[in-house]
Amino acid sequence: MPPRRSYDQYCSAARALDAVGDRWTLLIVRELLAGPRRYTDLHADLPGVSTDVLASRLKDMERDGLATRRRLPPPGAAFVYELSGRGRELLPVLQALGEWGQAGLGERRPTDAVRAHWFALPLLRLLNGEGLVEVRLEEGLFHLHAGAAEGPVYGDGPAPGEPDARLVLDTATCTAVARGEVSLAQAVRDGRVGVTGEGTLAKALREG
Repeated sequence: MPPRRSYDQYCSAARALDAVGDRWTLLIVRELLAGPRRYTDLHADLPGVSTDVLASRLKDMERDGLATRRRLPPPGAAFVYELSGRGRELLPVLQALGEWGQAGLGERRPTDAVRAHWFALPLLRLLNGEGLVEVRLEEGLFHLHAGAAEGPVYGDGPAPGEPDARLVLDTATCTAVARGEVSLAQAVRDGRVGVTGEGTLAKALREG
């Protein structure tokens, strides 16, 4: 494998960009925050990335200690990629980038791909407390692990257990909340977000 390209600058920001500044790397991190993923799953949820580039970025991430590759036990027996502890430390970096990028989001273009779980990171930033949250949008169902210290931050599909809160909202409301145009609590009060569940998070949202 060729040596990693470097800015050759004695600066922590430059060092960070040496590892994650290549196109697609941080979006791969976004996908792996959901937990172990197969190569085919990553490729499906990163529309526009070529197979060669995806394979190259994953190798770079392994080399740089951001991700690992392992084989699932039978009957799965497939290889999966997952973030290392250092890779998971990029969560607040992605959240900060997402918050900064909200102003440029604008209206969805006809060519824009969308996946329901891409809304997980902005919602996660707005939830105070810890617990399992299930979210339903028009694009699909996903779940969040609010306050998780380690392990998956979110996942596709229904919550793996009884969630502390279930949220139902449309994409327009979710986008407005993520942009800060309306608070999550206000959207709940206005009836734009439906909240069910008996967990602490659900009660806090209903009382907010």
